[in-house]
Amino acid sequence: MLKTTIVLLMLALVASLGSGFYYLMLDQGNKEKKRTVHSLGVRLGIAAVLLTLVIYGVATGQLGHVNPWDTGP
Repeated sequence: MLKTTIVLLMLALVASLGSGFYYLMLDQGNKEKKRTVHSLGVRLGIAAVLLTLVIYGVATGQLGHVNPWDTGP
């Protein structure tokens, strides 16, 4: 469940990045439109949630690595 949420948040980051680029190209030179700034705010919020989920997953042991060549500490 946690890994699925992380993947969905990464896809949302890419979508927000694309919308920010679209609004940047569409609103060139228009100081009244703030859609690019709003897209940046959404992207920062998604990134903060993503970082929190990754830290939570590592702290609880739900995320980690299992490599056959790594015997551990």
